[in-house]
Amino acid sequence: MLGLGLIGGAVTGSWLTDDGADDPTGDHFATAGALWHNAPVDQLFPPTVQGTGAGPGGADRTWTRIAVAPDTGCAHAFDPLLSKVLAPVGCQRLLRATYTDATQSYVTTVGLLFTKADPAAMSALAHRFRTERLDRRADLMPRPYAAEGTASAGFGDGQRASWTVSVLTDAPVVAYAVSGWADGRSVDAPQPAADAVSAGATTAPAQAGLGNEAQGLADRIERRLRQSIGTATEKPS
Repeated sequence: MLGLGLIGGAVTGSWLTDDGADDPTGDHFATAGALWHNAPVDQLFPPTVQGTGAGPGGADRTWTRIAVAPDTGCAHAFDPLLSKVLAPVGCQRLLRATYTDATQSYVTTVGLLFTKADPAAMSALAHRFRTERLDRRADLMPRPYAAEGTASAGFGDGQRASWTVSVLTDAPVVAYAVSGWADGRSVDAPQPAADAVSAGATTAPAQAGLGNEAQGLADRIERRLRQSIGTATEKPS
């Protein structure tokens, strides 16, 4: 049933991130903003995601979707400090799904915050994240989405191990992923994915490959969403 329905959500893609591109196009921004009520669940969050070369040392990964949250607002979805940071762009819809790896050792929530912002506001937030390195701060980690009866049942705030956050500038979207162990163990020192995947990282999240889980899954979801934007933009009005 999940794969047939429409969900409130958002769109993202590496070509939409704050990567120095100039002049976000109105067509892409508007199309991205409309996909939250037009795209099927399976188009945005596929039941299975292949991560060729996404694991530590270039190992392959396969992720299986185990839970999709109903589309909601943002009340209680973020820690208070992150909610404050995101407040300038507003919250239109929040879409979340949780995946597990092939061994069900790890769980990762991917979130897409559909904002109320215009391109200028998204660019301002992206600039702040970049210059203040807000995506590296453990007190600004996104919260996971846990579902009873799945491998994510014990995936709470204390189980967050690694994360990544991207503020898009050509779409009204903040995209993120947060990973942890599926056995419910707590994490004393979570590490941002960008650091956990770096050569020589020796923290527990890095050694377990949880940075790769968060970054790799986020990248693949963003890639599919980029395709959705392109397809929708090419359709005649």
